[in-house]
Amino acid sequence: MTDADCEAVAEIRVRGWQYAYAGLMPKPFLDAMSVEKETVRRRAYLTEPTPGVLNLVAEHAGRVVGWGCSGPCRDEDVPAGTAEVYALYVRPDRIATGVGRALMDALTAAAGETGHGALVLWVLKENDRARRFYTRSGLAPDGAEEPFDVAGTHVPEVRYTRRLTPPSAPDPSDFPGPPASSSPSGV
Repeated sequence: MTDADCEAVAEIRVRGWQYAYAGLMPKPFLDAMSVEKETVRRRAYLTEPTPGVLNLVAEHAGRVVGWGCSGPCRDEDVPAGTAEVYALYVRPDRIATGVGRALMDALTAAAGETGHGALVLWVLKENDRARRFYTRSGLAPDGAEEPFDVAGTHVPEVRYTRRLTPPSAPDPSDFPGPPASSSPSGV
């Protein structure tokens, strides 16, 4: 992602929230989201980058159609060396075209290549479409849940996790067990 991508990424994020969270979050809150304000936020994040944060865009025919962002996990209850997907959004008209899968695969690969042992993300508990997508991507709920309040509406999030294979480690498919822990500790 470059500075030139910030406006397209902002639009993808705002339209993504408005599409994915319709009926889950208050409509006035979603309607008030601003591409202009989000563009300023995206540029600020790029200008003052956080170490280890990766912003990727997906393009089709020269147009940005998706955005993903990952970095060190912010949760205190997970092992050190865990990565987190902070955001994954695709233009609503490009959902189910493989863009989200390509971004998720790239973020997962980057986390593994940089030596992270696990990957986590938070998703709205009621966002069934996203939860199915993350399950197909090899993640599973780990039992952690967070309250999330949007304009006075309670929209809890659940955490999904996946073990990763460091480049020099054996393939996890060689070992029995699910791809994620079901313990409350997260991973």
